[in-house]
Amino acid sequence: MGFQHGSIRNTTDPVDVVDLHTVNYLETWRHQADLARRRAADKIPDTLLLLQHPPTYTAGKRTQPEDLPTNGLPVVDVDRGGRITWHGPGQLVAYPIIKLDDPIDVVDYVRRIEEAVIATCHDLGLDTVGRVEGRSGVWLPAGILNGQLVPARKVAAIGIRVTRGVTMHGVALNCDNTLDYYNHIVPCGLPDTGVTTLSAELGRDITVADATPLLTRHLLDALDGTLPTTDTDVPEELAHGPVKDVSDAL
Repeated sequence: MGFQHGSIRNTTDPVDVVDLHTVNYLETWRHQADLARRRAADKIPDTLLLLQHPPTYTAGKRTQPEDLPTNGLPVVDVDRGGRITWHGPGQLVAYPIIKLDDPIDVVDYVRRIEEAVIATCHDLGLDTVGRVEGRSGVWLPAGILNGQLVPARKVAAIGIRVTRGVTMHGVALNCDNTLDYYNHIVPCGLPDTGVTTLSAELGRDITVADATPLLTRHLLDALDGTLPTTDTDVPEELAHGPVKDVSDAL
């Protein structure tokens, strides 16, 4: 797929992994910005923040009016790419504050984050995840779930910003969070697809505590280049709404 090999980081020094537990979104955004400024000035090491947020809608720079919530809840406008999404309890959020090596390759960085999520899902027994061409994040193909035809659905959303060569924002992996809040927005601006959780797909409870050590390890390996980026794509015919022919989902 044309991705780079080896580390994408500017240094071989260890990444400082910090578990913030549950923290306010705006507070964490300000904290990220401060860390990114300090990392750009080489005053701190690369840092990986792990956390959960209270229920919060956030809108990236490409969010459209029709994407916005219909339940009247506030939205935080943020400086990442992408459109609208939701954060909340039961969702594992990882914010890498990483100084990228030159030449900076944002697409390669995003693909590495996706690969870490894919590897985490595989570790937990969810083997059908993959990428969708032209859409960031990690997806399940359209098919049958609990006897119902379902569209392609996203289990992890990715939205990033790179400033002065340092990454901000990151990835949100749905573990055992509610999906109710997604019913009031157009998640990521994609009306023909859905959102899911690890627990819903696997039929057992997968908590943030279950996923955290796996995702942490795979993120570090992906950034350092020891987790290769693979061609793991959802077939185009299964990348949108529910299939019309049941046999296509089998």
